[in-house]
Amino acid sequence: MDRLIITAAVNGAEVMRAQSPAVPYTPDEIAQAAADAHAAGAAIVHVHARREDGTPTQDKAVYARIIDAVAARCDVIVQVSTGGAVGMSAQERSAVIELAPEMATLSVGSVNFGDGVFVNHPADVARFAQRMQEYGVVPEIEVFEAGMVAAAVRLAREGLLRLPAHFDFVLGVPGGMPGELRHLQHAVDCLPPGCTWTAAGVGRAQLPMAVCAIVLGGHARVGLEDNIYYQRGRLAASSAELVERVARLARELGRETATPDEARALLGISRRP
Repeated sequence: MDRLIITAAVNGAEVMRAQSPAVPYTPDEIAQAAADAHAAGAAIVHVHARREDGTPTQDKAVYARIIDAVAARCDVIVQVSTGGAVGMSAQERSAVIELAPEMATLSVGSVNFGDGVFVNHPADVARFAQRMQEYGVVPEIEVFEAGMVAAAVRLAREGLLRLPAHFDFVLGVPGGMPGELRHLQHAVDCLPPGCTWTAAGVGRAQLPMAVCAIVLGGHARVGLEDNIYYQRGRLAASSAELVERVARLARELGRETATPDEARALLGISRRP
C-alpha cells in the first residue's frame, strides 16, 4: 500500500473567524498554517485566497503571494482552488492557473451546495482542463457525486485529461454524496484502473472518511475548510491539529505518511523551480 498523502485544507472560502478564530486570511497567515500542517504530516496544502476581511477572492496576485510565502517556509505542495466560492464566474475562478502552480482542483460537474448551487458548465470544465494542460498543472478532480467520475473519463477521451489521474471524493456536502462508507466505496469502484484518490469528509464525516481512506488504500484530506471541530463541542486549534491526528492514526494502522517529494512521485507532479 502506498504511503498516505495527507492534504490540509487550511481555510476554504466560506469559514469565517466568527465560526473558528483559527481560520487564516492573509497570505502570511495561510503560509504559517501550511507550514504547521506540513510539520504535522501534510504533503499537500489546499488553499483559497482571501481578502484582509476574510472574504474570498480569486485574485491571482493574492495567490502568488500565498505560494511565495508558503515556499519560504516549507516544501509542501501547494494546491490552489479553481472552485473559488459559489457565485464566482468561471473566468475569475480560472485566472490562478496562469501562475502554473504544482497542482489545482478541477471540478467536473455542478452540484447543489447547501443553499447554493456550485455551477460547472461542461464547456467551462473543458476550458479549465485545457488550461491546466497548457500550464503543466496537475489536476485533482473534485467529485461530489459518483457520476462525476464518468465526466472525467469523457474529458480524457477528448484529450483534455490524462489517465490515470488523481481524484478527490468530497462527501458530506448537503446536496452531494453523504459521508458514509458505502458511498465512498461506490465512488472508488467507479475509478478507471491506476487512478489514485483522496477522501474529504465534510463536518462530522471528516474523521470517519479519513480512517476509511487509510484502510482502503486511498489518501485523506482534513482541515478547517471542511470541519472546524476536533471533537463534538470543541473547536480544532488549527488544521495542523487535525492533520496530526490522522497521521497518528495512520501510523497506528501500519501506514506511514508521505513526504511532499513522495507525493509528487505518486501523483506525477514535476517540481517547480
